[in-house]
Amino acid sequence: MNDAAAAEFESLASVIVSRFFRQNAKPLPSVAEIRVFAARLRTLVAERGLPRPRPPNEVGAPGDLPDAECSSLVHRVVEPASDPLLGEAARQLVKACFYPEFRNCRDSFRAVSPDGVCRRQQLTRARLRVSGSHCVDCPHWVGLPPTQHRAYLAQEWRGDAAEFTANHGVFLPEDFRALRQWLHRQARQPEETAGKQ
Repeated sequence: MNDAAAAEFESLASVIVSRFFRQNAKPLPSVAEIRVFAARLRTLVAERGLPRPRPPNEVGAPGDLPDAECSSLVHRVVEPASDPLLGEAARQLVKACFYPEFRNCRDSFRAVSPDGVCRRQQLTRARLRVSGSHCVDCPHWVGLPPTQHRAYLAQEWRGDAAEFTANHGVFLPEDFRALRQWLHRQARQPEETAGKQ
């Protein structure tokens, strides 16, 4: 990862963490703490590499990180005594960086539970996700341009449309799209930073 890419990644991660705290009405960590968080996450990406890109003819399947592995990586990003919300941001961003690519959306963002509610479309739940209604590895982040993505999500909205409109930045955060697109581009760079897994 060259210096410009590293700086861009750290900036993206910092913006997401700040927005995540704001949308949860919590005091932001210090600038220094956010910088350390972003630098540690960038170090993990540089060490591990990103999941390999899928060849054009390969759809792939949603992946996961075993809990022990994910916890170990999160602890490299945040101190055990850190704010729990910072730990949650680290957990979600670690997954965003290291889940494998795939091309077919899980449709979790519009899945309706037996009680008829779509939990991913509830504001209280979306606030607790760095990626809003969508999964951290949803292919729509790179497959759809922002305007089309917003229209698609609005079309699939099962709850209060006015709440979606008023809280678009929580349900569909553009800073997170920028991170997903950075990861997508970076995974396609030469082996220095991609495909080590």
